[in-house]
Amino acid sequence: MFNLRVYGILVNDQQQVLVSDEFIRGNYYTKFPGGGLEFGEGTRDCLKREFLEEMNLKVEVGKHIYTTDYFQMSAFNPSHQIISIYYFAKALEPIQVPLRDKPFDFDAEQLAIYEEKKEIETFRFIDWEEFSPEQVSLPIDKIVANLIKEKR
Repeated sequence: MFNLRVYGILVNDQQQVLVSDEFIRGNYYTKFPGGGLEFGEGTRDCLKREFLEEMNLKVEVGKHIYTTDYFQMSAFNPSHQIISIYYFAKALEPIQVPLRDKPFDFDAEQLAIYEEKKEIETFRFIDWEEFSPEQVSLPIDKIVANLIKEKR
């Protein structure tokens, strides 16, 4: 079974990279914003939908960065192979969701929701100088972090 994921690399005017800090099924992950491709959806439309759902943010999807070109088993389901597609993204409006200053800075309301949804998500920017593959958790995200650091 294949699990197709689409992620956006959003770098703001202050040269900061947007990341999502998530607590999912008892584990902490820092990753790029995005998510799963739905049936009948193109990859660029998926990324636009994910930013709207997760951040209530309209984005323009830019240049393709990377598509997984090796076998990667899902961290959540060992019978699934992950294929991830990465694009640059540009915010078309100001970000309205609360942005955090430190990783996994969940508030009481989010922690209460965790009991129902079994996941929490917050967003923050990392300064370009501090951003590195070590700042993200997932193996494919680390490859992409390295690619974008090399190209800038």
